[in-house]
Amino acid sequence: MHRCVLTALLAAFAAFCTLSVSWSRSTDPTLQPASPNLPLGASVYAARCGMCHGTDGKGDGPYAPLVTPRPRDFTSGKYKFRSTSPGSIPSDADLARTIQDGLPGTSMPGMREFVGGDTLRALIGYIKSFSPRFTAERPAAVRSSATAAAPGSPGAGKKVYDKLQCYGCHGSDGTGADAIATGLTDDWQNPVAATNLTEPWTFRGGAGTEDIYYRLVAGIDGTPMPSFRGSASDRELTDLAAYVRSLGRTPVWSMKAGEVGSFYDSLEKKEMNDPVEHGRYLVESHGCIDCHTPRAADGSMLESLKLAGGMTFTLGPYGTVVSTNLTPDKETGIGGWTDDELKKAIMTGVRRDGSRSIPFPMPWTSYASFRNSDVTAIIAYLRSLPPVQNAIPAPKSLNVFSYLWAKFKMLILKQDFAVTSPPGNAGSARTSDTPQQANGGTR
Repeated sequence: MHRCVLTALLAAFAAFCTLSVSWSRSTDPTLQPASPNLPLGASVYAARCGMCHGTDGKGDGPYAPLVTPRPRDFTSGKYKFRSTSPGSIPSDADLARTIQDGLPGTSMPGMREFVGGDTLRALIGYIKSFSPRFTAERPAAVRSSATAAAPGSPGAGKKVYDKLQCYGCHGSDGTGADAIATGLTDDWQNPVAATNLTEPWTFRGGAGTEDIYYRLVAGIDGTPMPSFRGSASDRELTDLAAYVRSLGRTPVWSMKAGEVGSFYDSLEKKEMNDPVEHGRYLVESHGCIDCHTPRAADGSMLESLKLAGGMTFTLGPYGTVVSTNLTPDKETGIGGWTDDELKKAIMTGVRRDGSRSIPFPMPWTSYASFRNSDVTAIIAYLRSLPPVQNAIPAPKSLNVFSYLWAKFKMLILKQDFAVTSPPGNAGSARTSDTPQQANGGTR
């Protein structure tokens, strides 16, 4: 079942995932210089970009903590995917590519259908206004090389791969399975993962041999991925690009039925070898952070209380519940729970006291079909988190009259109730980003 659903989803996204964005040449050769029309740019930015990149362009919008990798901090003037030299600011054409084509494998969508012409130029101008670098500097183009355009040798490239120790981050086969360097972070101390070189449809700078060559030459600023110009010749880098290109496997949407089964069997074995990482993936992809982390008034996540619970839900006739502290704090979190108690809560909704929660906002009925290995991985990940002390109040029921009236409105008058979540932490934690809430928690 899981395989069929995932395969269908992958097929639906195939067109987007297989985009090949060339970073060695302009996507739009008619692109004019960025427009100084800041009011227009600000309007487009607020509508299309601010929720992730933040009002001030610092990469701290309300949705930022929910996506990996984190949105770009425009104030630094430091960009990953450029056709310019290491450390240089990007060109306007580079910014246009990212805006219009997006970055495959991330939460950055392509906006070609919505942003173009004068609107695109105004948006680029506004984004550049966040950093003084664009006023003080000029983009430094990567030195062109005739060798880069020549076909590379994958066989020779394998030797360069070993010479430059690419296996340290990407593994001996490009999947990262046996990588030496783990726990990588970017310049902002956000966790980053080395690219799986066998999945070229996720290459954010383009999947062509020439595109890969430019990544090797320009590096990816702000990440552990350096420029290799000076460490290898252009000929060697061209061969290395050809080798990386040769590592690409068949995507799931192009596999035959037997191949799909074998692929997911191998994926399951990999998951079993690293249950904490698999648990992290499940927790993030199933939206656990959304409900188990309280929000500020502007909708941004209170990161000091990530997964520490405290988000309030008013549920009409069903009263009020507050999300559980999922960190391993022994007094206020899951530190005192057994694995069996946690599995029962996740898959059946049964609390430690034997009572059963309603199937929302905690959708335990959907999690009832989890594999045992999935739930074990989730628990392993939650136990790996730093403990946060945040005592969570018990659910509150309505009095009998209020309950009956609410049910009457819902069932007889057909007036559905709205689930609301006020901002702030309803738990006991006191941190710099969680001011006092009127009900005794924080707001």
